[in-house]
Amino acid sequence: MQYHVNGRLVESSEATVSVEDRGFLYGDAAFETCRAYGGAVFEWDAHLTRLANTCQTLGMPDAVPDDLHDRIDATLSANGLADAYVRVSVTRGVQPGKLTPADDVEPSVVIIVKPLPRGGVDGEDVWDGPADVRTVERRRIPETAMPAAAKTHNYLDGILARLELRGTGADECLVRDVDGAVAEGATSNVFFVDGGTLKTPSLAGPILPGVTRAVVLELAAERGIPVETGTYDVDAVRTADEAFLTNTTWEVRPVAAVDGAAVGGGATTDALADAFDRRVEACYGAADRS
Repeated sequence: MQYHVNGRLVESSEATVSVEDRGFLYGDAAFETCRAYGGAVFEWDAHLTRLANTCQTLGMPDAVPDDLHDRIDATLSANGLADAYVRVSVTRGVQPGKLTPADDVEPSVVIIVKPLPRGGVDGEDVWDGPADVRTVERRRIPETAMPAAAKTHNYLDGILARLELRGTGADECLVRDVDGAVAEGATSNVFFVDGGTLKTPSLAGPILPGVTRAVVLELAAERGIPVETGTYDVDAVRTADEAFLTNTTWEVRPVAAVDGAAVGGGATTDALADAFDRRVEACYGAADRS
């Protein structure tokens, strides 16, 4: 495999950054996980906007290179990949070893790709089956402490949440905010269906505005599915008619059970998963036309 590091392609075994890079020292970095379908990066504009916004939040507004998409294309091409996981990281780079960052930024920009199966109508899921979800004690960091919309290298809260799943066989955790309301999974947004209405926690809480989450809400609106965003307790998800998780890699993944209580997918989950597949399928045509 070849990765893209600071403007050049290198063998994965040689893809390194300095141990003094602030992304390593402090998690002082932004990242995006994207997915390429047929050579086209799905929802690229949304990912780029969120990456730029995160860099703005971190006080390095000019850190995202103008040719970032070209770098991604070059990395996919060098590895002969059309369907892939794509991770883009932008760190503040190497600076003197003190917490306060300097004004001048020479960012480190790293692109990693990994093969994934074809997506879309004729594709296959990357997950083995519907997710077993468990509620964890670890809480989501409040917005006043860490902006939820900023997708940074600081993922320790998610790691600690996932550690609580060890030995349970669960696939994902249900993370609450400090008041006990459902926020999200460690790496996913949460949806559930109650009485025919699609519900998901509001972005007013400490919730990452997922790109796949936004697409699913668009698809629901297009299909006339009633949608509600709000504040919900865990029992609302445990007793839901259907539930599913979304993220870039999983796409739309049904929830088998929450804390041992069977939930499962259903007609709404299936309809949105099918609609999502058809949205993805357009990427293959777009790649053919480019």
